[in-house]
Amino acid sequence: MKKICSTALACIAATGLSFAQTTAAEVEMADALHQNGKIYVVVAVVVIIFVGLVWYLINIDRRLRRIEKK
Repeated sequence: MKKICSTALACIAATGLSFAQTTAAEVEMADALHQNGKIYVVVAVVVIIFVGLVWYLINIDRRLRRIEKK
């Protein structure tokens, strides 16, 4: 479980670093999505995907623990 947490933290850190390098075009796109109210849909989809991946990894970890105990 610790390995999964450290991997998740590394992915989040890498993502944060990549967002630090935005251009003017990307900001304009975000402003347009925010004005139309579609930014909330984008955020919701990203959160759903992230939660799904975390749930999947936790389930795999549980299955592996059961197999290792046998």
